[in-house]
Amino acid sequence: MQSATGPASERAREAARFPSAAPDAAPVLEARALVKRYGDLEAVSNLDLAVRPGEIYCLLGPNGAGKTTTIHTFLGFLEPDGGSVRVAGFDVTRNVLQARRRLAYVPEQVMLYRNLTGLENLEYFAALGGWETLTTTRLTEILVDAGLPRGAVGRRVSTYSKGMRQKVGIAIAVAKEAEALLLDEPTSGLDPKASREFSELIEKLRRRGVGILMATHDLFRAKESGTRIGIMRSGTLVNEMTTEEIGHADLERIYLDHMHEVEAAK
Repeated sequence: MQSATGPASERAREAARFPSAAPDAAPVLEARALVKRYGDLEAVSNLDLAVRPGEIYCLLGPNGAGKTTTIHTFLGFLEPDGGSVRVAGFDVTRNVLQARRRLAYVPEQVMLYRNLTGLENLEYFAALGGWETLTTTRLTEILVDAGLPRGAVGRRVSTYSKGMRQKVGIAIAVAKEAEALLLDEPTSGLDPKASREFSELIEKLRRRGVGILMATHDLFRAKESGTRIGIMRSGTLVNEMTTEEIGHADLERIYLDHMHEVEAAK
């Protein structure tokens, strides 16, 4: 009998090896009845969402669905108008510094100091975060483990591709030993090879027990990389499912059907 292969079977094997992926683990990211308004516009409406250790939760939705607003509330950039958000058990509104210490953020465009090298950027963030025990040798190892070519570690970031900058962003999360990772359209603009490499990097973090919330338009990567998928429209979570529940179904068709249902209900 031929053995099962592919990303889904690999995720199943890894989930069995790493207890941190257990579905009953306490969430590292949790929104309860979250509401966020901009004037008369309700950008996020009564959102309940939880991401557990060792899980990659992919949040799908069109522009304006509320994905980025949700991420910004977890970061403490925005204050909820209702409900709450927690990081590793800390209420972000009441304990924003404690919450931020436990998470890392990789936006669509990673902001680094262009005139510094990849290593110098990581050393700077390590000093800023108080990670003094990390030596230059160890920081170099972290960058290489994150997929940055060893020859690029000492080059200025101004020479890096977007994919290389994303890898430095992941290295920062590893150095910080973040319990949760927020990703906002991380594969936008990446070529297929770089996109695949990025998926492999976040899978490494998942195996280490990091809880990951990724807002994306990339349905293919969501199905390949995610352990759970949520679909948002107009601030509302209209569906949530595991990748096992999706199985061989057409995620694009599921997604578009929900978009049509919500439009018809307006």
